[in-house]
Amino acid sequence: MADYFQEMGWQPLSDGQAPNHLLHFARLFRDYNIFDESLTQTLAPPASKSVVENLPSITINEQGVKCPVCLKEHGEGETVKKMPCNHTFHAECILPWLEKTNSCPLCRFELATDDEDYEAFRKEKLRAKAREADIEILHNSMFS
Repeated sequence: MADYFQEMGWQPLSDGQAPNHLLHFARLFRDYNIFDESLTQTLAPPASKSVVENLPSITINEQGVKCPVCLKEHGEGETVKKMPCNHTFHAECILPWLEKTNSCPLCRFELATDDEDYEAFRKEKLRAKAREADIEILHNSMFS
């Protein structure tokens, strides 16, 4: 049976050898997920109340359309909520969802929020993606 050091791939200290404190700190941070990327990402806040109130209600005119949340078919003539991404949901399915998060449960399209910090974070994320695309275009124009 392997001992602790063999299992972790470590070697015990020799006589008179001092521990590597930097290595201990790194392991501590790793063990407590200090370096975990999910901690640096901001969780999405609820959708803005004004955006949720202004979601259009439409009437279903065809058979076979299902609500992606509850998987029940929308009845013909039933009124449902339509997201900006064109997905439709029962009001009782989508409204509790939007009270918790600002995205479509199907495609993750993000609605505006009342949280100014999150909106700034979201804009910075979009700018970073645009910068990556610009760099890729520049790179391809230089080497093609």
